[in-house]
Amino acid sequence: MEEGMEATSMISQGKTHSSGYSPVAAVSVVPTRKLFGAVCAVGIGGAFQYGYNLSTINAPTPYIQKFINETWYSRYHTQLDEGLLTLIWSVIVSVFTLGGLIGTVIGGYAASMIGRKQSLLVNNIVAILAALFMGISRSAGLFELLIVGRFLIGLNAGISMCVQPLYLGEIAPRRIRGITTVGINIFLTGGILIGQIVGLREMLGAEKYWPLLLATCAIPALIQLISLPCFPESPRYLLIDKKDEYRCQKALKSFYGSLHYKIEMDDIEKESRALNGEKQKTVVELFFDRMVKWQLICIIVMNIGQQLCGINAIYFYAHYVFKKAGIPEENIPYVTLGTGVCECITALTCGLLIDRAGRRVLIIGGYSLMAFWCIMLTITLTYQEAHSWVPYLSMTGVLAFILSFGLGPGGATNTLTAEFFTQSTRAGAFIVAGSVNWTSFFVVGMVFPFIVNGLNQFCFLFFMAVCLAIAIFIYCVVPETKNKSFLDIKEDFQKLNYGQWYKSPQDLAEAEM
Repeated sequence: MEEGMEATSMISQGKTHSSGYSPVAAVSVVPTRKLFGAVCAVGIGGAFQYGYNLSTINAPTPYIQKFINETWYSRYHTQLDEGLLTLIWSVIVSVFTLGGLIGTVIGGYAASMIGRKQSLLVNNIVAILAALFMGISRSAGLFELLIVGRFLIGLNAGISMCVQPLYLGEIAPRRIRGITTVGINIFLTGGILIGQIVGLREMLGAEKYWPLLLATCAIPALIQLISLPCFPESPRYLLIDKKDEYRCQKALKSFYGSLHYKIEMDDIEKESRALNGEKQKTVVELFFDRMVKWQLICIIVMNIGQQLCGINAIYFYAHYVFKKAGIPEENIPYVTLGTGVCECITALTCGLLIDRAGRRVLIIGGYSLMAFWCIMLTITLTYQEAHSWVPYLSMTGVLAFILSFGLGPGGATNTLTAEFFTQSTRAGAFIVAGSVNWTSFFVVGMVFPFIVNGLNQFCFLFFMAVCLAIAIFIYCVVPETKNKSFLDIKEDFQKLNYGQWYKSPQDLAEAEM
């Protein structure tokens, strides 16, 4: 057996789906080491890199602002105005989001033109350049290099967060497609946690090390450059987009072994025949294609929901809540590590449950729990000073909210984006989903301080309403995708897209009898 990890087979019992494709006799394949290695190689330079760069910018904030002040004074021999300093720092932080938005668009088109794997490999050059610019900024006396570096690392994040779920969704067998794509969130939360640890003052969080801290983003890029060439391109891309059956079979054998690749090969061939040579659709064409109308609506709503659900408010209030609980200011960074550990635990839990419980249960349950904790936080933050034990309830609420988010909305959204579309529309769909996510991220970052200042703790009532609205929408509209082929899922959406006039292939066959 290949690498001693070949799968056992198990016959699944089930009814023929309305699309005419029967999941009967589907084989449950335990992934080979090759498949596991590919997930790790893609994740380290993708979601891990993104999460790492989200958290490492926080620790050196005062040192970078001091550097900007000193640079300004050495140039103009005047003190930098506080308002202008805030503006420059805001640009350094927010330009990451602009790079991510542009990177998403580039990533979608690059994945279609040069392939998923090649796009990820080339993308690492962008990360290495970003590390170089940020690493030499202090010695060069140019804070502008920080802006360039943050834009480039944002560009890298946008490309990787668009292409990575494409690749993972296409290499995974359908029975473990959920846990494979949830690997994105596992690596992302792992990146945030490692970034928090490396940013501690005992590590690289000291003032003299901040350029080195920002430059460490080159390490995940180098690891991916070395490891990813050992793994094949997406089999679906090779057969459906490139019509290369030989390389597709070779890739499938590499991932699943020569005894178990045929089930996935048949699945890809069915999709290829159904598409009948259909070319990759652009983003504009997607919005005029009635066959993907509700799929697009779903991913737009879910990606907006991820940003408007209140997770950013939780991180904003975490510092305040921990301080009120009596934790000394200098120890709060260590307590904050607890939030990173919570995210990692829930990402792993989501990965273990998603292919058993299903996507809908986790996302609806996650949003419902978040709505409940929003109510609790509104109450506890309102009466924070009433009793000495109330701040501890607030701490519990903060950690529970993070756990609820990671259990469903944080982990399963990317999985659904990968599953809702077939090969000709998937890349364009990820451009749409990524663009909505990055734009919402930017808007929330700009508007959120005003919401908090205006509503204070009552802002959580707004987030509660958002969470409930998303949960209700998913309950009413989004179908379960667990253990279904991409064609089966497409078929589930057609009655929404075409209404009562839609007739499935099975309905047409019965009508002719």
